[in-house]
Parts: sequence; structure tokens; C-alpha cells
Amino acid sequence: MTTPYNRAHHGFAVFTAFATFFLIIAGALVTSNDAGLAVPDWPTTFHSFRMPSMVGGVLYEHGHRMIAGFTILLTLGIAISTWLVDRRRWMKNLALAAFSTIIVQAILGGITVLHFLPPAVSTAHAVVGQTFFCLAVAIALFTGRHWVQEQPRIAVDRRRPSLVTLTLLSIALLYVQLILGGMFRHKGMGWQPHVIHSLLVVIVVTWTAIRVLSYYSQLEALRRPAIIVLGLLIAQLCLGFLSFLARVVWGGEVAQPTPMMIWSTVAHVSVGALLLATTVVLAIQTWRHVAVPQTEAEPLSSRTQKAVIA
Repeated sequence: MTTPYNRAHHGFAVFTAFATFFLIIAGALVTSNDAGLAVPDWPTTFHSFRMPSMVGGVLYEHGHRMIAGFTILLTLGIAISTWLVDRRRWMKNLALAAFSTIIVQAILGGITVLHFLPPAVSTAHAVVGQTFFCLAVAIALFTGRHWVQEQPRIAVDRRRPSLVTLTLLSIALLYVQLILGGMFRHKGMGWQPHVIHSLLVVIVVTWTAIRVLSYYSQLEALRRPAIIVLGLLIAQLCLGFLSFLARVVWGGEVAQPTPMMIWSTVAHVSVGALLLATTVVLAIQTWRHVAVPQTEAEPLSSRTQKAVIA
């Protein structure tokens, strides 16, 4: 089922995605400033719903909660507006899934505070948060004019592994990297697994982006996210190295986080979220624009035959 393009709905979805990215930055500031227990109760703040004095770690922790509450309201608004204006049933279900995900995210945030920041729960909070960001970005993509109104151009992929496989593998490896990084930041393991696994991430993500640029550069929907993925990957490597120097080499013995430790880590987390979300977009566009025959002898569908360009 198709749906007409709704500019207001799309703009709302884009705004929600930006608000979610801001929420991830706020969450990274809480962890990087060691402010996770600055407010020791949840969902209240110092056993009250009144605004506390926004000083010290309370500024980061309570500020993070305020931004999270605002994002939950935005997501509820997206879910309601999707059910009202979007005719696609799968979009309605996706909007409900996004709302359910941010509720789970909020509950995990409360559990990790009430149980004094156990690394596994704090890491799950980070992983679910970035999963919700990917959902918000996907909703913004699916409500866009290009997705709703344009007939997709189809290319055929006969190479192995297929581009679909590479994009999905990239996402899986980025998730593993996110979990390893979260466990390190929350003091659940050392830095070695995160650094070693990053080599595998670099190889597969670069392979995926180069495959796109080598064989499907005529498809704007694939070329643009592939270029962004490469740029973000390079930035993420530089920020990861800087964060490693600040946190492990230079700051191993300091009692309080230094500004270099804080901002390099926050930037590393933020760019990592952008890299994961852009790779998800690349996977979605690959699924839409690249057909994969099951066998060499398999005839293409009539729709694909008309639209094949590569």
C-alpha cells in the first residue's frame, strides 16, 4: 500500500531524529562526567518531580532526563501522527515499535540508576538508545519525498558476498563494537576487545562502502550514504585514537575526568551513533535498489527487468 507525501509529518520525523541525536550526546555527557549517580533515585529526582538545582553532576543527569522526556513525547506524537496520516500498515507498526523502544530505553535508564550502574544494564541502555536513534532515522527516511513518491531504480547484484550481506554484516559488527565500547566505558571490561574488534569493523565497513562506490555509484540513494559512511569511519577512528590517549594513556591515574577525556569520548560516542544510523540507511537503500538473483539461471522479475541499470 502506498501513501501520499506529507511534508509536516516528514518534518516532524526529521525533528524527532535530531532530538534523539541530541539525547545521545546528553547521555554521553552523563557517563563521561561520571554523573550517572548524581541523582540517585528514579523516576523522581531527589524524591520529587520539582526542578532541582542544576549544578555539578545534577546538570548532566537531570538534563539528560529532561531531554529524554521531551523525546518520548515527540515519539508518542510521531506514533499518533503516523496512525492518522500514513496509510502503510508497516509504517504504523514501525512507529509503535519506536515508541516501545524508547519506553524500554527509559526503563533501562531507571534500572541502571537504581542498581548503581551495573555495566551490563548501562551498556544495554546505550545499545537500545542507539537502536532507537536508528529507528527514528529510518522513520524520517520512509516519510521523505524521495521514498514516498519516486519509483526506485533497480540494479542487479551477482557478486558474492552480496551487497545486502555486506551491509547487514557491517551493522552486526558495529553493534558488537558498540557493546564492547559500552562495557569498557562502564568499567565492565578492558579496552583491548574494543580496540581489536575495531580492525574488523574497519575492514568490513570499508569493503561495503567501496563495493557501493565501485559498482553502484550511479545510484544516488546508495552513493551518498556510502560516502558519508567512509567519512564518519575515518572521523571515528581519529576520535577513538584521541579518546584512547586521553582516557587510557594520559588519564589512567586521574581522579576526575579531564576536559579532553570528556569531549573526546562524547564525540566518539556521537560519531559512532551517526555511523551506525548511516549504515542502517545504506542497508535499507540497498534492500530497495539492489536485487539479488538466487541463481545465475534465475530470470529476473518483470519489474526488475524494466528497471535494471547495472
